[in-house]
Amino acid sequence: MPAPDWTIRALRTALADETLRSTSLADEALARSNGNAGRNTYLWQNPAFTREEAARAEAAPRAEGGPFNDGRSALWGLPISVKDCFDLAGAPTTCGVRFYRDLNGSAPRDSWLVQQLRAAGAVLIGKTHLHPLAYGITGENPEFGDCVQPGNPAALTGGSSSGAVASVLEGSAVAAIGTDTGGSIRVPAALSGLAGYRATHGRGNWRGGAHLAESFDTMGWLFRDLEDAPYLAAPFGPAKAAPASAFARFALVSDSFLHDCEREIVVNLHSTARNLEFLGLECRTIDPAWWSESREIFAPIQAWEAARIHAGHFDLIEPTIRERLEWGSQIAPAELAGLRRRLDEFRARMDDLFAVHDLILLPAAPVARLAAGADHSQTRARLLRYTTPFSLAGVPAIAIPCAPGGMQLAAARDRDESLLRLAAQLGALRRAATPSPHT
Repeated sequence: MPAPDWTIRALRTALADETLRSTSLADEALARSNGNAGRNTYLWQNPAFTREEAARAEAAPRAEGGPFNDGRSALWGLPISVKDCFDLAGAPTTCGVRFYRDLNGSAPRDSWLVQQLRAAGAVLIGKTHLHPLAYGITGENPEFGDCVQPGNPAALTGGSSSGAVASVLEGSAVAAIGTDTGGSIRVPAALSGLAGYRATHGRGNWRGGAHLAESFDTMGWLFRDLEDAPYLAAPFGPAKAAPASAFARFALVSDSFLHDCEREIVVNLHSTARNLEFLGLECRTIDPAWWSESREIFAPIQAWEAARIHAGHFDLIEPTIRERLEWGSQIAPAELAGLRRRLDEFRARMDDLFAVHDLILLPAAPVARLAAGADHSQTRARLLRYTTPFSLAGVPAIAIPCAPGGMQLAAARDRDESLLRLAAQLGALRRAATPSPHT
């Protein structure tokens, strides 16, 4: 299959009816790897390991039931990439910097998340590029090279889950594990025309995973097709998640919030709102002017927590991130306590908002493209204004691909399964409305 046809549904159907083998799929994924101009989608790969994983998956016996009626998980036999901040036994974990790669050497055991993936029969293609320490949103990396989009070398992928995006775009992974602290799944998805899922804060176990800021770090996925979204509640969903339920309404941010948003993205925002209305949801407009304080709460708490994790190593980190770490290390206890009180108050107000409106829709980023090689010193602040309200709230969000740009749709905490089901309905609606190229 060509890369644009690589969806979970298509590949798993072919694997289930045995018209495709996981070993041949792995070979194809490996052949497509590092297809961007920098050849840096992956910071670690071992083709022999990947082929062994594919053979192990292929040997798993068939049974009855399951999402594809072969007794296997939705991820079985599929090529999956993992952001290089999660340990894989026998491989280094760089966190996007050579210092940690050299300091820690090869991981002695799998992280919890990698264990879940391998137990599900996923075939790991490699560990992907990221912004240094996952502390950035552009995908620029002075040590491993900036991550540009496969087929579009003039555009950055966005970050920090930069290689995750690149792996899906180039077709070396059908879905990619990323993380989202302040927007690191939602923004690169929007910049690259992909779907994304940021889980509720607290889902999953971070054993063997490198944190940036525990108060905000979430696990998630980058993928191509919204209709695949329900298959991605695992591996970090709870064993007994609440059954999916329908939403009745959603809130649309007012145009006053969008004052710095590119015109085409605003057009796509309203088009997405009409799609949701077609699905039966009532639309209401809100003017969340009070969100203006979200970044001034988020940034110092993030910096303080990151500074504690990387204490003693600041001088080995690139200058822009080093400055943030040094700032975070100087935040006094009284100031931090005040920030945490403001965080609790902000989160409570967001809870009230979701109680009234069920869902909130706004752009995932105010721009559709980040030019490679341009000055992005002010870019982070501009993007975080759109993403940090949901980061502070700790809520799940779906990144909805548009052309150009992308939207983010968020729900109350732990309504992940319901949100993923709605994303699939939205994807099906769009597919039905798109003329076939063969007609």
